[in-house]
Amino acid sequence: MTRPLIALPQRFSPDTAVLRYAAVVTARALAEAVYRAGGEPLMLLPHAPGGRADEAEAAARLARCDALLLPGGGDFAPHHYAGAEAAVHAAVYDVDEEQDAFDLALTRAALASPLPVLAVCRGLQAVNIALGGTLRQDMGGPGRAHRHLVHPVATRPGSRVSGVLGTDKAEVSCHHHQCVDAPGRGLTVTARAADGTPEALELPGRRAWFTAVQWHPEDTAATDPAQQALFTALVEAAR
Repeated sequence: MTRPLIALPQRFSPDTAVLRYAAVVTARALAEAVYRAGGEPLMLLPHAPGGRADEAEAAARLARCDALLLPGGGDFAPHHYAGAEAAVHAAVYDVDEEQDAFDLALTRAALASPLPVLAVCRGLQAVNIALGGTLRQDMGGPGRAHRHLVHPVATRPGSRVSGVLGTDKAEVSCHHHQCVDAPGRGLTVTARAADGTPEALELPGRRAWFTAVQWHPEDTAATDPAQQALFTALVEAAR
């Protein structure tokens, strides 16, 4: 059976030991989760010279794909969601204008198409920004951040994420110090951590399959069927 092509944007990396040069990279756990689910991960090179991306070009690149997986990564520059004059919190890290522009163009193109979309961590934030939402630049310091943390989330009964996970409560692996502040147009919060942090978003008005999670399901997907189910659902929708 032919594997559906799952578009997976790569991330810029200043260096890698094996290549000796600046690189574009993909989290192996993400690619393997897609492959286990029956999909073929198609790595997309981020391309937005000078921090400018063409949404039409992004749509053309997605046209050969069957679904989009928006991965995690560093922070978005705050001007994308808080205006050109926004102050930048000291905790904001790994900002790359080319990466930002590419991810947002790709996200807008995908949401305007019938492609199934799964968004993970920064991917969820890309969706929120693309739809006019805002982020909290920092959740309140190390004691409030969800970094290197496995914690429970409560999902909304009847939501897509609850149905895919097969439970209204799940243990999830997180690595984020930012979170959704105001949800974007049409987005609904469908999971929260115990401290109230939004942990999943859905678009009830979108006909195509869509789920966005703030956690990293790939961290535990190899051993947790509930987390692997997110990738399986994406690939099945792509078929």
